[in-house]
Amino acid sequence: MAEADPFPAEPSSLAEKAYYEIRRRIVSLELPPGAVIDERALTESLGIGRTPVREALRRLSQEQLVEVYPRRGMFVTAVEIRDLASLCEVRTVLESHAAHLAAERATLDELQELQALIEELGRQGQPDQRELMELDERIHRAVYRCTHNPFLDQTLGEYYVLALRIWHLALDRASGLDAAVQSHRRLLSAIVRGDADAAARIMRKHVGDFERAMRPALLRT
Repeated sequence: MAEADPFPAEPSSLAEKAYYEIRRRIVSLELPPGAVIDERALTESLGIGRTPVREALRRLSQEQLVEVYPRRGMFVTAVEIRDLASLCEVRTVLESHAAHLAAERATLDELQELQALIEELGRQGQPDQRELMELDERIHRAVYRCTHNPFLDQTLGEYYVLALRIWHLALDRASGLDAAVQSHRRLLSAIVRGDADAAARIMRKHVGDFERAMRPALLRT
């Protein structure tokens, strides 16, 4: 499904183009939590008409990145410590299930892709935070694809975007994330050898480690 790709090279419509660009601005904190959404400014900066922008904003509202308050306007949703706990609670269940399915369903081509990621992880020296974020996202989305369940893939993709925004927010304060990304070597190895139970267990711990790394960073924001 197209929604599984965070930033597709060729969006299928103007509304989709607006959606991905506004979402990028929100996730990267170019539009920070609590920022007012100015439709007119967005249409001008995107070079897209108001109708596609409104459609994109409705979609972002459904994904809890934008909030609408009657008579007050539209705002980027805030990020609170309880959001992290709730998000990780859901991701722990769904991501571990996705890892389990991936170990059972990955095709030969997908297993080769995962093996290439393992080798890339082995070559990592001391990547900076943004490099870690990019690699972490590629790994998670590869696992989602291996489930061959488009609904799970899309749902987890949306939750990952919410987690990615939290990561951006805590970028200069979080610690231990390099070890968390390196834990994917064990995850991917378990999937490649078809050990579904181990893959689920490792993914569950990985999501928990993410929450533990983000929590003190968010408390200091």
